[in-house]
Amino acid sequence: MYAIIGAGPTGLSMARNLQKLGLPFIGFEIHHDVGGLWDADSPTSTMYESAHLISSKRMTEFKEFPMADDVAEYPHHSELKRYFQDYARHFELYPHFEFDTEVVRAERQHPAPDAPWLITTRCKGQEQTREFAGLMLCNGTLHEPNQPELPGAFAGRVMHSSEYKTARDFAGQRVLIIGCGNSGADIAVDAVHHAKSVDMSLRRGYHFLPKFVLGRPIDTLGAGQIALPRPIKQFIDGAVIKALVGKPSDYGLPDPDYKLYESHPVLNSLLLHYAGHGDVTVRKDVRHCQGLTVTFEDGNSGEYDLIVQATGYKLHYPFIDAAELNWTGAAPELYLNCFHPHSDNVFMMGMVEATGLGWEARSRQAELVALYIRQLHNGAASARRLQQAKAEQAGERLDGGYAYLKLDRMAYYVNKQVYNKVLTRHIDALRADLPAKAA
Repeated sequence: MYAIIGAGPTGLSMARNLQKLGLPFIGFEIHHDVGGLWDADSPTSTMYESAHLISSKRMTEFKEFPMADDVAEYPHHSELKRYFQDYARHFELYPHFEFDTEVVRAERQHPAPDAPWLITTRCKGQEQTREFAGLMLCNGTLHEPNQPELPGAFAGRVMHSSEYKTARDFAGQRVLIIGCGNSGADIAVDAVHHAKSVDMSLRRGYHFLPKFVLGRPIDTLGAGQIALPRPIKQFIDGAVIKALVGKPSDYGLPDPDYKLYESHPVLNSLLLHYAGHGDVTVRKDVRHCQGLTVTFEDGNSGEYDLIVQATGYKLHYPFIDAAELNWTGAAPELYLNCFHPHSDNVFMMGMVEATGLGWEARSRQAELVALYIRQLHNGAASARRLQQAKAEQAGERLDGGYAYLKLDRMAYYVNKQVYNKVLTRHIDALRADLPAKAA
C-alpha cells in the first residue's frame, strides 16, 4: 500500500497513475474535498478572489481529461476547483482519499533507505499510525510564505500575499506592495480600483508577457511550441515581446538585467497599463521603515497604511525529516526533481517549475513513478537503468543551458523541452518492458 499526501492536481494525477497499474494506495487530504490550492475554502489555499490560471487551459489541462470548450482560456479558480472535482469523480478517485485528515508525521520503521513508512495522521482530533510500502509527497510548493523581516519598525499593517483574499480590504488604504511575481502584479491591479494609492517596491526588473497575442493565448503560438535552440528562442521571443509591449522602463518599471526565461516571466500586461497611467507608482527596494513612513534605497519615501509582501513561498514539509528527502540546500537534490538517489520508496511529486510545463507534465512524472514501482517489482532492466541514473545524476539541473537566476525559488526550475524529453525516454523504456496486457 502506498500513501499519497495531498489531493490537489499533483495528488490526483499520482492517484490516477497508480490506479491505472493496479497499485494500491490511500490519499490523505487536510481539506474536505479535492483541488488543493485551487479550492479557496481549503485551509492551505493561498487563492484570492480574482485569481485565474496564468497559463492557458489547453497547455495546462490533463490530456486524458480536457476542460470543456466553454471554459475560458484562462479559467477562474472556481472553474478549476470544479474541474478537479469532476476529474476525481470521473476516475472514481474519491473513495481512495481520506479527507479532513492531516499528516502529522512520516518516519521510517527502521533506518534502512527502503524501510517501510510509518505515517501518523490526525482526523477530528484522533491520531493513528499506519504502515506503508511507499510515500508520495504531493502537497505542493505554494503554501509556506517567504516573508523576510522588514528593516526598522513599520506601524501599519503587514501581510503576505498568501493572506490576500479580496481587494475590498484595500478600500481607502495607502498600499505598498513589495515584489512583483504573478501574484504581486495581480494584487496591484486589484488594489488600483479600491486603494487610496498603490506603490510597488521592486528590487529587480521583470520580463512582462501579455496573456493574449492576436486573440490567442500567448503560450499556444509559434516559438512557444517549437523546441528552438536556446539563443534563438530567447532572441525571437524577446523581439516579439518588445515589439508588442515595449520595455518595462517605458512604463516606469526597471528593466531586467537577465535574459527572457532566466526567471519566471510575469504574465500580466495590465500592470504595465496602470503603471503607465500613473495608477501604480514604482519604488526602489525598501531601506528602512519607521512609523508609517517607508524610505527607499534612492532616498525617496512614502506614507503607507498597509504593506503587502509578495515575496513568494518556501518549500515546507514539516512532517518529515529533511534528510529523508536528500535536502541540504535550497531544495531537495533529486533526479528529475522527484526520485531520491538512494531510496526507491519516497517520491517528491510536483516539485518542478518551468514556463509552460502544465499539469500534464506532472501527470507524466506520476506515470513514470508508477511505472518504476511496477517494473522494479518485475525486475525489468529498464527499471534498473533508471535506478542507476537517479543514483548518479540526482541534483543535475535540466536547464537546457538557461542561466537561471540564483534564487531559492529557481532551485527546482527546469526547461520544459529538456525535462519532457527525459521523462519520455524513461516512460517509453519502462512501458516497452511491460507485459502486453499491462501495457
